[in-house]
Order: sequence, then structure tokens, then C-alpha cells
Amino acid sequence: MRARIAAIVLTLFTAALAALAGAGTASAANQAPSAAGAAFAAPAAADEAGPQEAIKGTMAVRGADRTRTPIPGVAVTVSQDGTEIGTATSDDEGAWLIEVPGSGTYQATIDVTTLPPDVQLRDASKDTLPEVKVQAGSAATVNFLLESATAVDGEVASTGTSRTSYIFTQLLSGLRFGLIIAMTAIGLSLVFGTTGLINFAHGELVAIGAVLAFVFGTAPLEWPFLIAIALAIIGVAALAGLIETNVWRPLRKRGVGLIQMFIISIGLSLLLRHAILLFFGSSRVKYAQATTQTPIQLGPATTNARDLVLIGISLAVLIGVSVMLQTTRMGKAMRALADNQDLAEASGINVQRVILQVWLLGGGLAALGGVFYGLTAAVYWDMGFNLLLMMFAGIILGGLGSAYGAMVGSIVIGILAQMSTVWFASELKNAWALLILIAVLLIRPQGILGRLQRAG
Repeated sequence: MRARIAAIVLTLFTAALAALAGAGTASAANQAPSAAGAAFAAPAAADEAGPQEAIKGTMAVRGADRTRTPIPGVAVTVSQDGTEIGTATSDDEGAWLIEVPGSGTYQATIDVTTLPPDVQLRDASKDTLPEVKVQAGSAATVNFLLESATAVDGEVASTGTSRTSYIFTQLLSGLRFGLIIAMTAIGLSLVFGTTGLINFAHGELVAIGAVLAFVFGTAPLEWPFLIAIALAIIGVAALAGLIETNVWRPLRKRGVGLIQMFIISIGLSLLLRHAILLFFGSSRVKYAQATTQTPIQLGPATTNARDLVLIGISLAVLIGVSVMLQTTRMGKAMRALADNQDLAEASGINVQRVILQVWLLGGGLAALGGVFYGLTAAVYWDMGFNLLLMMFAGIILGGLGSAYGAMVGSIVIGILAQMSTVWFASELKNAWALLILIAVLLIRPQGILGRLQRAG
């Protein structure tokens, strides 16, 4: 089994590195490599693989302290001589991009009804930019000047957007974010439940999944995206299994304490994170499959087809994992091991095999969550580390060691984080979620679905 897992990992990573090395060679033929980025040229390849002509921009508001707050969910339409070319909505980073058929002059129009209730155009007459010139082989960047607005009776006169609509839009966005956190957190929770290990390197499995899907599905290989996602899931699951069989299992056999293993997981996290930085680079890149999205009005909320698909798939995956844990032999063994390892082993359960299955399942789910997070935001080297705090918050809120608790707690954390942007700056959304976590734990220390346990 160990040899088989190692073979899968080596095959996938060799293919990825070979493809990206080829992209780096092609890029080096056109320009001299820099000292900091000569090792890996995936972001450059992503630009080459993208649309030859496009119009792009970023929706953001600059506060009094000069910090920029990205505005997601704002719709922009590009047209030419009265003919609509395409429509896109800004992502979680405020970025949007619309491909155009060629060079020329285009018109870009912002849909002011999709702006948040506390944001408006500085000049209401400039909702359309009439002359956006696109050069051959390049993307033109345009920016609509936005500023904070004053709400009157729950509505903003300059935009006509109701606060209720914005609240429901953020609620739907929070559900999507929470479901992504839940998928990535299940493996982390199951590993803790079966082995007692707090795996600080779990976030890097999320990032590696997103990076592998980018390499196989966007640049430089550009394979069908579903195949790229499947390869990312297989590769990360195999990597997680390889780490379990070659690192954690030998340490457990040697009787290494959990504190020491926690420190080792921090070192492993740093190693994997900086390996991603070395080979992938520090640029934030996007999947080619998630550039243009048409806004959809779903009741009072504004969303897009991509987010609805992600929510549907995430719910299906979480329901599938729940059914597996409840009905299958493997799931029952996992729950028995999490409840009492000694009793499970005495009843004939192969403990080491079940732990390996937990790692494989957790790695695959982490990869899928990483791809989904990359589709809604961007792919970058420390994305998993940035998401790790939210995973821990969801697990602790739901109940340590409980897969169902991780699901429920993560969804609550995701919704709270997004809903806080209705009243507070978006930079504080994670802080408010963690403050609510502290408040809940002061009232119910075992979490939502956890059980009180006697210590000592």
C-alpha cells in the first residue's frame, strides 16, 4: 500500500513539475529570468494561456485610513456599438474580467443595483465608461470610482439597492464560504478524533489541491477541468496517505507525544508552504474556467451560476460523507475509533488501516475545498494557511473530534464572517467570527455537537 501511494504521488507531481518547468523554459526564451522567480513560471504561463484581449478591473472602496476594501458581487457589462459582449461579477477579491473578441473600443457599464447599500459611485453619471480601448494581445484595466454612501431608511438613494437585498446576498455568500470551510475541516477533525493529532499542515493540503488543479486545468496543460480536479483530489489524498505512513505512523510507534507531534506538524506546514512558494511563485492567479459570470437574481439575493453550483456540490459532498460515516463499514470503524481506540482495536478493527483511510479521505476533501476556494477567490501559495484559522474555529465551535460538529460549526463561522460585512469593514470579518466563537465557548465549552469529557 505504501509503495502504491508513493507511486501515485510521484507520478502526479512529476507530471506537474515537468509541465511547469516547460512553461518556465518557454517564458525564459522571451525574457530574462529574475533572480527571485526563475525557478517557476506558472503565473506567467497563466497570463499567456488566458484571453488575448479582455477588459478587467477591481471593485474596491478606499477608507479614511487608506485601506482598500474589496467589493464582491458587483455586476459589470461590456458592450460594443450597442451589442452586449459579456457580463461578469466581481469575486471575493473584488476582481472581474470579461473577454472581448478583439482589439477596439468598448463600453463598460456597472450595474449600480448590485452595489452594497453603503457604497455608491462618486459620480452617478459615470456608470458607463464610453471609451475603453483594448489593444491587440492585451487586457485593458478600468476602474469605477466608488465611495461610501449614506443609508436612508434602509435604502441608498444613489443606488436604489435595499439593505435587505444586500443582507440576503451576503447570507448566500456566507453559506458558500461555510460549506467550503466545512469540506476542508472534516479531515482535520477526523484526524484529531482518531489520533489526537492537531495537524497544523492540513492547510497546505488545501493549497496543494488548488495548485494541482490550476496546473492541470488552466496552465500550462489546460486539460478538461473536471479531470484536473479529479487528479488534484487523487494527488493530495495520496500525499496525505504518504505522510501518514512515512511520518505519523512511525512517530506513533515510537511513542512520541502529541505535543512533539504538533510541533512537527508546524515544521511540516512550513516546509510544504515554502515548497509551494518555490515552485509556484507568490502571484495570485485565477482559474481560466472562472473568469466571466453572469449575475442571477435569486429572490432578494444576487448570485451567479458558479456559486450556486459550488453550493450544490458542497452540500452533496457533505451529505455523502455523513451517509458514509453512518452506514458503511469504514465509516462505522472511523466513528468507533474516534470514540474509543482501545475498545475498537479489541473488537477486531484494524486501527492503522482506518487511520490511513481517514488521512486519504481528509486529503481528498481538502483538495476539493481548495479548488472551490480558488474558484471564488484566487490561487496563491499561502491560501491554505489563511483558511486554517477558520477551519480550527469551525471545528472548535462544532465540537472537537466530531465530523458533524465540524460541518455545522464551519457553516456557522462562514455565515457569521460574511454577514459581519453588512455592518463592519470586511477586513474584520474573521475577527468577528472568532469573537462569537469565544462567546459561544464561554457558554458551551464542548461546542455545538461536542460532549463534555472529564480530564484527569
